[in-house]
Amino acid sequence: MDEVIEIPLSKKKIVLLVIAAFAFVLAGLWLVLDPERFADQLFGSTKTVIIVGVVGILFFGGTGIFVFRKLFDKKNGLVINFEGITDHSSGVSVGLIVWDDIVKIRRTAVMSTKFLLIHVKDPEKYIQKAGSKFKASVMRANMKTYGTPLSISSNTLQYDFDELEDLVYSQFSKYKN
Repeated sequence: MDEVIEIPLSKKKIVLLVIAAFAFVLAGLWLVLDPERFADQLFGSTKTVIIVGVVGILFFGGTGIFVFRKLFDKKNGLVINFEGITDHSSGVSVGLIVWDDIVKIRRTAVMSTKFLLIHVKDPEKYIQKAGSKFKASVMRANMKTYGTPLSISSNTLQYDFDELEDLVYSQFSKYKN
């Protein structure tokens, strides 16, 4: 019998992410409502301050909504078995990533957030599984930036990133051969 590894979502991490997103939305709102306070010292003009504030509100508001919805998600964040990796850990997850489709896995980091980039033979196949135009556009942006639309982080998982990386690499070696 092949082993099935199930990694649940961390409600504690998700709550902290929602709080952080809310704080950034408030900061963006402050920039929009009082741009003169920040214009000279940070951004040069009130117009730039307002643009930064609006972008912050939209980005962190959207992120907060996606993360908040994960609080009520009953699915495991990640399932690894003989078929592949089933990812439900983020707002842009697409479910099952089949072992046969994966060509390589590599680690990267953006600021202090570490990710596993899952490179696949046919990225468009996974972008088509996005389910919404917004999700597909985020995946296309990831494709442009990292060469793959698929990434996994431990930000919402009950798992340490380094251990997750070791686990995914070992299962990839096991099932890919």
